[in-house]
Amino acid sequence: MHDKIKSRSRRSIPAVNKFLEALEVYDLPRPLIVDVVRRELAAERENFRVADFPVLLARVRKVLDHLRRGRLQSVINGTGIIVHTNLGRAPLAADSMRSIAEIAAAYTNLEYDLASGERGHRGAYLERALAVLCDAESATIVNNCAAALVLIVRHFIAAKPEVIISRGELVQIGGGFRIGEIIESTGARLREVGATNKTTLRDYERALAKETAMILRVHRSNFFMEGFVDSPSTADLAKIARKKRVPLIVDLGTGLLQQLDPASEGEPTPAETLKAGADLICFSGDKLFGGPQAGIIAGKKRFVSALKSEPLFRALRADKLCFAALQATVDLHLNRASRDVPVLAMSQTAKDELRARAANIVTRLRGLPARISVGRGAVKTGGGTLPRAIISSISIDIHPENCSANQFAAQMRNQTPPVIGYIANRSFKLDLRTILPHQDDLVVDAIRTVCTANG
Repeated sequence: MHDKIKSRSRRSIPAVNKFLEALEVYDLPRPLIVDVVRRELAAERENFRVADFPVLLARVRKVLDHLRRGRLQSVINGTGIIVHTNLGRAPLAADSMRSIAEIAAAYTNLEYDLASGERGHRGAYLERALAVLCDAESATIVNNCAAALVLIVRHFIAAKPEVIISRGELVQIGGGFRIGEIIESTGARLREVGATNKTTLRDYERALAKETAMILRVHRSNFFMEGFVDSPSTADLAKIARKKRVPLIVDLGTGLLQQLDPASEGEPTPAETLKAGADLICFSGDKLFGGPQAGIIAGKKRFVSALKSEPLFRALRADKLCFAALQATVDLHLNRASRDVPVLAMSQTAKDELRARAANIVTRLRGLPARISVGRGAVKTGGGTLPRAIISSISIDIHPENCSANQFAAQMRNQTPPVIGYIANRSFKLDLRTILPHQDDLVVDAIRTVCTANG
């Protein structure tokens, strides 16, 4: 009996075309919409009773809306976190965007020598420019900093298996990845030295042995330690590495080229680290360097050349769009135009400028059903960089009258483009330091739309 009822229920399941007609125009490819409908109907066939068509249609719409909002799209970052990993880290400079558009829309001389008319060297200009910027003998690029570290370790453990690293530098990076696990994935054997809070030169000297492939120093870019702590300088570590003829590799992570404020004092730069004696360094292109996702390697020419000869190098190399964006970013740094690099400009924008923008926005939003005022913010650099840096900022504070701050935040995320803020003291806040000036009109439109809908 139950089987007969279930069979009749299955026959009453609407056809796919009925859903497609009801959905009409939807901003998704038709094959994707069909797939969603079929999956929902397949799940419904397992139920004892089939839901009514309006219920099924609502479920399909919900899945499609979630799918549509999951498409990669631009958002407005009002969180007060400059290098926001979840929001794509560093926004690119205008020069980088123009370069990407130009390169993407045409053929390029990516591996073509215009002088000889023969096959050319990939990234020749960019590698030379990076070497000059880092004051290095040579440089190259892979697709991210973790890839750079994997490539370096894989190369040096070909003959000897052991990598020496301080216990205080076995850091965890974004997404739950740990430096130790990344290194071990290459087949290397970790030789941990020192303690979490204190590692001495003597610890490194005792660990050096015939099986030592390299000494690895990992900059603690996403946290800091205070109190009874100590670690040798890069210069002192380089001395014992040279004495034992073992390469010293430094993973800097952040890509900071210049001091931004007092909180960044003491933060090692690529040029300083190489001058102190490191053989190779690596860092991210999309953090404080302000470019696209990339792993930049710089240092002694013989080591860089050897890395580029590794079979793994081809699997990890960056594509032409990354090269285009990175090339434009490097040129800005070389031309000392750091104010045109968004992540650096954000950290250096004067509060008076932010306050003037905030006052203008609040004036334009008068008469809405919400208390909207100019507030204070405290910006973090983010992205696993400068953990002690807090920059005073200006915010737009919104206390809606007809909904909660959480509901208001959700509705702001549903705008086009989505506007991302944060909640503090029962108010929805947007920090202007991380909102680009040309986005102010979009912010005003989004706030007005949400307030009006709730009014």
